[in-house]
Amino acid sequence: MSRLLAPLAVFGAVLVAMAALSGGAASPPALSAGGDLGRPSGDPLRDAQAAVRAAPASATAYAGLGDAYLSRARESGDPSFYSRAERAFDAALRRDPRDVAGLIGAGTLAGLRHDFSGQLRRGLAARRAAPALARPLTVVADAQIELGRYPAAARSIQRLVDLKPALASYARVSYFRELHGDVDGAVAAMRLAVSAGGSPEGTAYVQTLLGDLELARGRTGAARDAYRFALRDVPSFPQALTGLARLDVASGDLKSAAARLRRATNRLPLTSALTLLAEVERAAGHARAARADLAAARLQHALLGKNGTRPDAEAVLFEANHGSPARAVLLGRRVWQAAPSIRSADALGWALTRAGHARAGMAWTRRALRTGSRDPAFRLHAGVAARRVGLDATRHFEIALRGRAGLSPAAAALIPGAGS
Repeated sequence: MSRLLAPLAVFGAVLVAMAALSGGAASPPALSAGGDLGRPSGDPLRDAQAAVRAAPASATAYAGLGDAYLSRARESGDPSFYSRAERAFDAALRRDPRDVAGLIGAGTLAGLRHDFSGQLRRGLAARRAAPALARPLTVVADAQIELGRYPAAARSIQRLVDLKPALASYARVSYFRELHGDVDGAVAAMRLAVSAGGSPEGTAYVQTLLGDLELARGRTGAARDAYRFALRDVPSFPQALTGLARLDVASGDLKSAAARLRRATNRLPLTSALTLLAEVERAAGHARAARADLAAARLQHALLGKNGTRPDAEAVLFEANHGSPARAVLLGRRVWQAAPSIRSADALGWALTRAGHARAGMAWTRRALRTGSRDPAFRLHAGVAARRVGLDATRHFEIALRGRAGLSPAAAALIPGAGS
Protein backbone atom coordinates (compact mmCIF):
# COMPACT_ATOMS: atom_id res chain seq x y z
CA MET A 1 0.00 0.00 0.00
CA SER A 2 2.90 2.36 0.69
CA ARG A 3 3.82 2.13 -3.00
CA LEU A 4 0.40 3.17 -4.26
CA LEU A 5 1.51 6.70 -5.11
CA ALA A 6 4.99 5.78 -6.31
CA PRO A 7 4.33 6.34 -10.06
CA LEU A 8 3.83 10.10 -9.85
CA ALA A 9 3.16 10.34 -13.60
CA VAL A 10 -0.20 9.77 -12.44
CA PHE A 11 -9.82 15.33 -14.56
CA GLY A 12 -11.16 15.86 -11.85
CA ALA A 13 -13.96 16.24 -9.39
CA VAL A 14 -13.83 19.33 -7.16
CA LEU A 15 -11.93 17.93 -4.11
CA VAL A 16 -13.97 19.76 -1.54
CA ALA A 17 -16.90 17.59 -2.54
CA MET A 18 -14.94 14.72 -1.07
CA ALA A 19 -15.80 16.03 2.36
CA ALA A 20 -18.91 13.90 1.86
CA LEU A 21 -16.69 10.81 1.69
CA SER A 22 -14.84 11.38 4.92
CA GLY A 23 -17.62 10.94 7.41
CA GLY A 24 -18.36 13.04 10.42
CA ALA A 25 -15.53 14.28 12.55
CA ALA A 26 -17.20 13.12 15.74
CA SER A 27 -20.62 12.04 16.88
CA PRO A 28 -22.61 13.84 19.56
CA PRO A 29 -24.58 11.89 22.13
CA ALA A 30 -27.54 10.07 20.59
CA LEU A 31 -30.58 12.11 21.55
CA SER A 32 -34.14 12.49 20.45
CA ALA A 33 -35.51 15.90 19.54
CA GLY A 34 -36.96 16.00 23.02
CA GLY A 35 -33.57 15.47 24.62
CA ASP A 36 -34.03 11.87 25.81
CA LEU A 37 -30.69 10.07 25.95
CA GLY A 38 -30.30 6.98 23.80
CA ARG A 39 -33.30 7.63 21.55
CA PRO A 40 -32.20 8.99 18.13
CA SER A 41 -35.01 10.76 16.32
CA GLY A 42 -33.91 9.65 12.83
CA ASP A 43 -33.04 13.23 11.88
CA PRO A 44 -29.29 13.81 12.41
CA LEU A 45 -29.70 17.58 12.55
CA ARG A 46 -32.42 17.45 15.21
CA ASP A 47 -30.32 14.97 17.20
CA ALA A 48 -27.27 17.23 16.98
CA GLN A 49 -29.31 20.23 18.14
CA ALA A 50 -30.61 18.18 21.05
CA ALA A 51 -27.05 17.13 21.94
CA VAL A 52 -26.02 20.78 22.19
CA ARG A 53 -28.98 21.55 24.41
CA ALA A 54 -28.07 18.61 26.64
CA ALA A 55 -24.34 19.49 26.82
CA PRO A 56 -23.90 23.20 26.07
CA ALA A 57 -20.32 23.19 27.33
CA SER A 58 -19.27 20.35 25.02
CA ALA A 59 -16.99 21.21 22.08
CA THR A 60 -17.73 17.79 20.59
CA ALA A 61 -21.48 18.44 20.64
CA TYR A 62 -21.07 21.73 18.79
CA ALA A 63 -18.72 20.12 16.25
CA GLY A 64 -21.34 17.44 15.65
CA LEU A 65 -23.92 20.17 15.06
CA GLY A 66 -21.60 21.80 12.52
CA ASP A 67 -21.18 18.48 10.72
CA ALA A 68 -24.95 18.05 10.62
CA TYR A 69 -25.35 21.49 9.03
CA LEU A 70 -22.73 20.61 6.40
CA SER A 71 -24.58 17.38 5.63
CA ARG A 72 -27.82 19.32 5.22
CA ALA A 73 -26.05 21.76 2.87
CA ARG A 74 -24.80 18.87 0.72
CA GLU A 75 -28.24 17.28 0.60
CA SER A 76 -30.16 20.46 -0.22
CA GLY A 77 -27.71 22.68 -2.09
CA ASP A 78 -28.69 25.50 0.29
CA PRO A 79 -25.48 27.41 1.15
CA SER A 80 -27.16 29.20 4.07
CA PHE A 81 -26.33 26.09 6.10
CA TYR A 82 -22.65 27.02 5.72
CA SER A 83 -23.17 30.09 7.91
CA ARG A 84 -24.91 27.97 10.56
CA ALA A 85 -22.10 25.42 10.40
CA GLU A 86 -19.56 28.20 10.84
CA ARG A 87 -21.26 29.38 14.03
CA ALA A 88 -21.33 25.83 15.38
CA PHE A 89 -17.65 25.16 14.66
CA ASP A 90 -16.68 28.54 16.13
CA ALA A 91 -18.61 27.61 19.28
CA ALA A 92 -16.78 24.29 19.46
CA LEU A 93 -13.36 25.91 19.15
CA ARG A 94 -14.21 28.58 21.72
CA ARG A 95 -14.83 25.77 24.17
CA ASP A 96 -11.70 23.89 23.16
CA PRO A 97 -9.28 25.39 20.58
CA ARG A 98 -7.64 21.97 20.14
CA ASP A 99 -10.86 20.01 19.63
CA VAL A 100 -10.04 17.76 16.68
CA ALA A 101 -13.64 17.43 15.52
CA GLY A 102 -14.07 21.20 15.54
CA LEU A 103 -10.79 21.77 13.68
CA ILE A 104 -11.62 19.16 11.03
CA GLY A 105 -15.12 20.54 10.61
CA ALA A 106 -13.91 24.13 10.34
CA GLY A 107 -11.28 23.05 7.82
CA THR A 108 -13.82 21.14 5.75
CA LEU A 109 -16.09 24.18 5.73
CA ALA A 110 -13.23 26.43 4.65
CA GLY A 111 -12.58 24.10 1.71
CA LEU A 112 -16.23 24.08 0.70
CA ARG A 113 -16.06 27.89 0.69
CA HIS A 114 -12.86 27.78 -1.40
CA ASP A 115 -10.74 29.27 1.38
CA PHE A 116 -7.98 26.75 0.84
CA SER A 117 -5.37 28.55 2.92
CA GLY A 118 -7.79 28.49 5.86
CA GLN A 119 -8.54 24.85 5.15
CA LEU A 120 -4.85 23.97 5.25
CA ARG A 121 -4.31 25.92 8.47
CA ARG A 122 -7.17 24.11 10.25
CA GLY A 123 -6.12 20.75 8.85
CA LEU A 124 -2.55 21.13 10.06
CA ALA A 125 -3.80 22.19 13.49
CA ALA A 126 -5.95 19.06 13.66
CA ARG A 127 -2.97 16.99 12.55
CA ARG A 128 -0.85 18.43 15.37
CA ALA A 129 -3.61 17.74 17.88
CA ALA A 130 -4.07 14.13 16.70
CA PRO A 131 -1.03 12.94 14.71
CA ALA A 132 -2.18 9.31 14.69
CA LEU A 133 -5.61 10.14 13.22
CA ALA A 134 -6.25 9.80 9.48
CA ARG A 135 -9.08 12.31 9.17
CA PRO A 136 -6.97 15.50 9.39
CA LEU A 137 -4.97 14.33 6.39
CA THR A 138 -8.05 14.47 4.16
CA VAL A 139 -8.40 18.18 4.98
CA VAL A 140 -4.68 18.83 4.54
CA ALA A 141 -4.36 16.96 1.23
CA ASP A 142 -7.43 18.58 -0.30
CA ALA A 143 -6.11 22.03 0.54
CA GLN A 144 -2.64 21.26 -0.80
CA ILE A 145 -4.12 20.07 -4.10
CA GLU A 146 -6.18 23.25 -4.54
CA LEU A 147 -3.22 25.42 -3.59
CA GLY A 148 -1.11 23.74 -6.28
CA ARG A 149 1.28 22.16 -3.76
CA TYR A 150 1.38 18.80 -5.49
CA PRO A 151 4.53 17.23 -3.99
CA ALA A 152 3.25 18.02 -0.49
CA ALA A 153 -0.18 16.65 -1.43
CA ALA A 154 1.44 13.42 -2.64
CA ARG A 155 3.11 12.96 0.74
CA SER A 156 -0.11 13.68 2.62
CA ILE A 157 -2.14 11.28 0.50
CA GLN A 158 0.50 8.57 0.87
CA ARG A 159 0.38 8.96 4.67
CA LEU A 160 -3.42 8.82 4.51
CA VAL A 161 -3.33 5.58 2.52
CA ASP A 162 -0.80 4.08 4.90
CA LEU A 163 -2.89 5.02 7.93
CA LYS A 164 -6.31 4.13 6.57
CA PRO A 165 -6.65 2.46 3.15
CA ALA A 166 -10.35 3.13 2.58
CA LEU A 167 -12.81 4.90 0.29
CA ALA A 168 -11.67 8.43 1.13
CA SER A 169 -7.96 7.71 0.69
CA TYR A 170 -8.34 5.74 -2.55
CA ALA A 171 -10.52 8.50 -4.01
CA ARG A 172 -7.78 11.02 -3.34
CA VAL A 173 -5.15 8.76 -4.88
CA SER A 174 -7.39 8.60 -7.94
CA TYR A 175 -7.73 12.37 -8.17
CA PHE A 176 -4.00 12.91 -7.76
CA ARG A 177 -3.21 10.43 -10.53
CA GLU A 178 -5.82 12.00 -12.79
CA LEU A 179 -4.32 15.46 -12.31
CA HIS A 180 -0.99 13.99 -13.37
CA GLY A 181 -2.29 12.40 -16.57
CA ASP A 182 -2.48 8.79 -15.39
CA VAL A 183 -6.15 8.21 -16.17
CA ASP A 184 -5.79 4.42 -16.19
CA GLY A 185 -4.20 4.55 -12.74
CA ALA A 186 -6.93 6.92 -11.57
CA VAL A 187 -9.59 4.45 -12.69
CA ALA A 188 -7.83 1.61 -10.87
CA ALA A 189 -7.68 3.61 -7.62
CA MET A 190 -11.31 4.69 -7.93
CA ARG A 191 -12.34 1.07 -8.36
CA LEU A 192 -10.58 0.38 -5.07
CA ALA A 193 -12.58 3.23 -3.53
CA VAL A 194 -15.80 1.67 -4.80
CA SER A 195 -14.88 -1.79 -3.53
CA ALA A 196 -13.87 -0.39 -0.11
CA GLY A 197 -17.51 0.39 0.60
CA GLY A 198 -19.01 3.01 2.87
CA SER A 199 -22.28 4.83 3.18
CA PRO A 200 -24.68 4.49 0.21
CA GLU A 201 -24.13 8.18 -0.61
CA GLY A 202 -20.35 7.83 -0.46
CA THR A 203 -20.37 4.75 -2.66
CA ALA A 204 -22.71 6.43 -5.15
CA TYR A 205 -20.39 9.42 -5.23
CA VAL A 206 -17.26 7.44 -6.04
CA GLN A 207 -19.20 5.36 -8.59
CA THR A 208 -20.10 8.65 -10.28
CA LEU A 209 -16.49 9.80 -10.20
CA LEU A 210 -15.53 6.47 -11.78
CA GLY A 211 -18.06 7.17 -14.54
CA ASP A 212 -16.54 10.62 -15.08
CA LEU A 213 -13.08 9.09 -15.41
CA GLU A 214 -14.35 6.56 -17.94
CA LEU A 215 -15.88 9.42 -19.94
CA ALA A 216 -12.54 11.22 -19.94
CA ARG A 217 -10.87 8.23 -21.59
CA GLY A 218 -13.71 7.68 -24.06
CA ARG A 219 -15.20 4.49 -22.57
CA THR A 220 -18.86 5.47 -22.70
CA GLY A 221 -20.21 1.98 -21.99
CA ALA A 222 -18.17 1.66 -18.81
CA ALA A 223 -19.22 5.17 -17.80
CA ARG A 224 -22.90 4.29 -18.25
CA ASP A 225 -22.47 1.18 -16.09
CA ALA A 226 -20.84 3.22 -13.31
CA TYR A 227 -23.60 5.83 -13.29
CA ARG A 228 -26.26 3.11 -13.20
CA PHE A 229 -24.54 1.42 -10.27
CA ALA A 230 -24.53 4.77 -8.46
CA LEU A 231 -28.27 5.10 -9.04
CA ARG A 232 -28.77 1.59 -7.71
CA ASP A 233 -27.14 2.68 -4.46
CA VAL A 234 -28.96 6.03 -4.28
CA PRO A 235 -31.91 6.37 -6.69
CA SER A 236 -32.01 9.80 -8.37
CA PHE A 237 -28.45 10.59 -7.20
CA PRO A 238 -28.05 14.01 -8.91
CA GLN A 239 -24.44 13.71 -10.06
CA ALA A 240 -25.09 10.28 -11.62
CA LEU A 241 -28.14 11.65 -13.45
CA THR A 242 -25.90 14.42 -14.77
CA GLY A 243 -23.41 11.84 -15.99
CA LEU A 244 -26.11 9.93 -17.87
CA ALA A 245 -27.29 13.24 -19.34
CA ARG A 246 -23.81 13.79 -20.75
CA LEU A 247 -24.05 10.42 -22.46
CA ASP A 248 -27.47 11.42 -23.85
CA VAL A 249 -25.90 14.59 -25.28
CA ALA A 250 -23.09 12.59 -26.86
CA SER A 251 -25.64 10.32 -28.57
CA GLY A 252 -27.69 13.30 -29.78
CA ASP A 253 -30.65 12.73 -27.45
CA LEU A 254 -31.04 16.27 -26.13
CA LYS A 255 -34.59 15.69 -24.91
CA SER A 256 -33.55 12.88 -22.56
CA ALA A 257 -30.52 14.86 -21.45
CA ALA A 258 -32.66 17.85 -20.51
CA ALA A 259 -35.13 15.64 -18.64
CA ARG A 260 -32.38 14.00 -16.56
CA LEU A 261 -30.76 17.35 -15.82
CA ARG A 262 -34.08 18.81 -14.67
CA ARG A 263 -34.46 15.89 -12.24
CA ALA A 264 -30.92 16.41 -11.01
CA THR A 265 -31.16 20.18 -10.54
CA ASN A 266 -34.60 20.02 -8.96
CA ARG A 267 -33.09 17.80 -6.28
CA LEU A 268 -29.71 19.57 -6.01
CA PRO A 269 -29.19 22.90 -7.83
CA LEU A 270 -25.47 22.58 -8.56
CA THR A 271 -24.19 25.43 -10.73
CA SER A 272 -22.33 23.04 -13.04
CA ALA A 273 -25.49 21.02 -13.76
CA LEU A 274 -27.61 24.16 -14.24
CA THR A 275 -25.06 25.50 -16.72
CA LEU A 276 -25.00 22.20 -18.63
CA LEU A 277 -28.81 22.21 -18.71
CA ALA A 278 -28.77 25.71 -20.19
CA GLU A 279 -26.38 24.60 -22.92
CA VAL A 280 -28.49 21.54 -23.70
CA GLU A 281 -31.64 23.65 -23.95
CA ARG A 282 -29.84 26.14 -26.18
CA ALA A 283 -28.58 23.34 -28.44
CA ALA A 284 -32.17 22.05 -28.66
CA GLY A 285 -33.39 25.50 -29.77
CA HIS A 286 -35.11 26.36 -26.48
CA ALA A 287 -33.63 29.82 -25.98
CA ARG A 288 -36.07 30.96 -23.28
CA ALA A 289 -35.49 27.85 -21.16
CA ALA A 290 -31.72 28.26 -21.59
CA ARG A 291 -31.86 31.85 -20.35
CA ALA A 292 -33.87 30.78 -17.31
CA ASP A 293 -31.38 28.04 -16.47
CA LEU A 294 -28.43 30.42 -16.77
CA ALA A 295 -30.26 32.89 -14.52
CA ALA A 296 -30.71 30.09 -11.97
CA ALA A 297 -26.99 29.29 -12.15
CA ARG A 298 -26.12 32.97 -11.64
CA LEU A 299 -28.46 33.11 -8.65
CA GLN A 300 -26.82 30.06 -7.14
CA HIS A 301 -23.36 31.60 -7.61
CA ALA A 302 -24.66 34.75 -5.87
CA LEU A 303 -26.13 32.74 -2.97
CA LEU A 304 -22.83 30.96 -2.50
CA GLY A 305 -21.01 34.29 -2.37
CA LYS A 306 -23.55 35.73 0.07
CA ASN A 307 -22.85 32.82 2.41
CA GLY A 308 -19.10 33.18 2.41
CA THR A 309 -18.02 31.07 -0.58
CA ARG A 310 -15.21 32.56 -2.63
CA PRO A 311 -15.19 32.29 -6.44
CA ASP A 312 -13.18 29.42 -7.89
CA ALA A 313 -12.15 28.13 -11.31
CA GLU A 314 -15.73 27.07 -12.09
CA ALA A 315 -16.96 30.63 -11.50
CA VAL A 316 -14.25 31.96 -13.83
CA LEU A 317 -15.24 29.55 -16.61
CA PHE A 318 -18.93 30.41 -16.14
CA GLU A 319 -18.19 34.12 -16.54
CA ALA A 320 -15.93 33.50 -19.54
CA ASN A 321 -18.51 31.37 -21.35
CA HIS A 322 -21.77 32.99 -20.30
CA GLY A 323 -20.90 36.50 -19.14
CA SER A 324 -18.08 38.93 -19.79
CA PRO A 325 -14.70 37.41 -20.77
CA ALA A 326 -13.01 40.64 -19.64
CA ARG A 327 -14.54 40.31 -16.17
CA ALA A 328 -13.59 36.63 -16.22
CA VAL A 329 -9.93 37.59 -16.72
CA LEU A 330 -10.01 39.86 -13.66
CA LEU A 331 -11.77 37.19 -11.63
CA GLY A 332 -9.37 34.54 -12.89
CA ARG A 333 -6.37 36.53 -11.70
CA ARG A 334 -7.92 36.80 -8.23
CA VAL A 335 -8.64 33.08 -8.13
CA TRP A 336 -5.12 32.22 -9.24
CA GLN A 337 -3.62 34.52 -6.61
CA ALA A 338 -5.60 32.78 -3.86
CA ALA A 339 -5.24 29.21 -5.14
CA PRO A 340 -2.55 28.67 -7.82
CA SER A 341 -3.63 25.20 -8.95
CA ILE A 342 -3.71 23.82 -12.47
CA ARG A 343 -7.50 24.27 -12.44
CA SER A 344 -7.05 27.98 -11.74
CA ALA A 345 -4.42 28.26 -14.49
CA ASP A 346 -6.73 26.58 -17.00
CA ALA A 347 -9.65 28.87 -16.10
CA LEU A 348 -7.54 32.02 -16.41
CA GLY A 349 -6.06 30.82 -19.68
CA TRP A 350 -9.50 30.18 -21.14
CA ALA A 351 -10.77 33.57 -19.96
CA LEU A 352 -7.83 35.25 -21.71
CA THR A 353 -8.44 33.28 -24.90
CA ARG A 354 -12.15 34.14 -24.85
CA ALA A 355 -11.25 37.80 -24.27
CA GLY A 356 -9.13 37.82 -27.45
CA HIS A 357 -5.71 37.33 -25.83
CA ALA A 358 -4.92 33.85 -27.15
CA ARG A 359 -1.15 34.15 -26.81
CA ALA A 360 -1.43 35.01 -23.13
CA GLY A 361 -4.09 32.33 -22.80
CA MET A 362 -1.74 29.75 -24.28
CA ALA A 363 0.93 30.62 -21.72
CA TRP A 364 -1.53 29.89 -18.93
CA THR A 365 -2.68 26.64 -20.54
CA ARG A 366 0.92 25.50 -20.43
CA ARG A 367 0.84 26.07 -16.67
CA ALA A 368 -2.40 24.12 -16.50
CA LEU A 369 -0.75 21.18 -18.26
CA ARG A 370 2.45 21.20 -16.26
CA THR A 371 1.49 18.04 -14.37
CA GLY A 372 0.58 16.19 -17.58
CA SER A 373 -3.21 16.36 -17.16
CA ARG A 374 -5.27 14.77 -19.92
CA ASP A 375 -8.49 16.54 -18.85
CA PRO A 376 -10.52 16.94 -22.07
CA ALA A 377 -11.56 20.49 -21.12
CA PHE A 378 -7.96 21.51 -20.37
CA ARG A 379 -6.85 20.06 -23.70
CA LEU A 380 -9.68 21.75 -25.59
CA HIS A 381 -8.74 25.12 -24.11
CA ALA A 382 -5.07 24.54 -24.96
CA GLY A 383 -5.96 23.48 -28.50
CA VAL A 384 -8.15 26.50 -29.20
CA ALA A 385 -5.48 28.89 -27.90
CA ALA A 386 -2.71 27.19 -29.89
CA ARG A 387 -4.74 27.18 -33.12
CA ARG A 388 -5.56 30.89 -32.75
CA VAL A 389 -1.87 31.77 -32.63
CA GLY A 390 -1.01 29.49 -35.54
CA LEU A 391 0.53 26.55 -33.66
CA ASP A 392 -0.14 22.86 -34.13
CA ALA A 393 -2.98 21.81 -31.80
CA THR A 394 -3.50 18.29 -33.15
CA ARG A 395 -2.51 16.39 -30.00
CA HIS A 396 -4.64 18.56 -27.73
CA PHE A 397 -7.70 18.12 -29.94
CA GLU A 398 -7.16 14.36 -30.18
CA ILE A 399 -7.33 14.04 -26.39
CA ALA A 400 -10.34 16.38 -26.19
CA LEU A 401 -12.11 14.40 -28.93
CA ARG A 402 -11.59 11.13 -27.06
CA GLY A 403 -13.26 12.59 -23.98
CA ARG A 404 -15.84 14.77 -25.72
CA ALA A 405 -18.76 12.95 -24.05
CA GLY A 406 -17.71 14.71 -20.85
CA LEU A 407 -17.84 18.16 -22.45
CA SER A 408 -20.79 20.49 -22.88
CA PRO A 409 -22.40 20.80 -26.33
CA ALA A 410 -20.83 24.21 -26.88
CA ALA A 411 -17.37 22.98 -25.88
CA ALA A 412 -17.55 19.80 -27.98
CA ALA A 413 -18.51 21.89 -31.03
CA LEU A 414 -15.10 23.62 -30.83
CA ILE A 415 -13.21 20.36 -31.55
CA PRO A 416 -12.30 19.98 -35.22
CA GLY A 417 -13.95 16.83 -36.56
CA ALA A 418 -16.21 16.38 -33.53
CA GLY A 419 -19.25 16.26 -35.75
CA SER A 420 -17.84 13.57 -38.04
